[in-house]
Amino acid sequence: MLVSLGEIIALAEKGNFAIPAFNVYNIETVMGVAKAAEEMRAPVIIQVYPRLLNEEVGYYLCPTILAAARKASVPICFHLDHGPSELEVQKALRWGATGIMYDGSVHPFEENIANTKHIVDICDSVGVTVEGELGHVGSVNDDAMEEYTDPDEAGEFVRRTGVNCLAVLIGNAHGHYKKTPKLDIERVKAIRKATGGIPLVLHGGSGIPDDQVKAAIEAGIRKMNIGTDICCAFAEGTKETLDDPKRSIAVDLFMKHPIEKVKELAISKIKLVDADGKA
Repeated sequence: MLVSLGEIIALAEKGNFAIPAFNVYNIETVMGVAKAAEEMRAPVIIQVYPRLLNEEVGYYLCPTILAAARKASVPICFHLDHGPSELEVQKALRWGATGIMYDGSVHPFEENIANTKHIVDICDSVGVTVEGELGHVGSVNDDAMEEYTDPDEAGEFVRRTGVNCLAVLIGNAHGHYKKTPKLDIERVKAIRKATGGIPLVLHGGSGIPDDQVKAAIEAGIRKMNIGTDICCAFAEGTKETLDDPKRSIAVDLFMKHPIEKVKELAISKIKLVDADGKA
């Protein structure tokens, strides 16, 4: 069933677990995630990067996500990930997104607040809630990490923007970590307190040790993003298919194994964040 970001985050907040948010790129990754959600009876978020909306693929991918969500018997939110401007937000809304992330973290604090509030007002007019970001979550390839999210600034940001949930920088990054990350769990607790208990979002969920993920959820993380691991699972499934001379080259049959690999990965993350059986 297709649900809003607010609805699905409320489930996590009530149950003290996190919603796994999977970035998808084609029909096979959508199918793998949806199958995992059904099998595990888990609420999930299926989300897209803005570049896909700005390329031809978004025109085809968005209806696929909506079809999967509406067909499912478990709650699924269709979410825009890291929307950098109103352009991508408007495209996502027009193509059926039920959750929006506006990422203004690259801008100065006051500009981030003003831009995010503007997006919240737009989305509120059509009943869609918004995820914001404070503390720029960069890439593992960056030379240095930005300053971690400041709890006091987070409190002000949430009060002035009206976001539904907040992505934070606490030692996390996008991509495959070059060394084991160390999340600042005490900072998560401090941000939750300063913001009046707003649900927090952990980006860069691929590769964070399980014990740290669980500690972060206990401290207040209610959404965890998984992108890189989805790509790797799909690529691994494709390579295994190519390496097996017995497998058919008919594309529909060829893609069955990559779909299964994505499903297996999604199931592992659903279990990690304790979302299984929560639908």
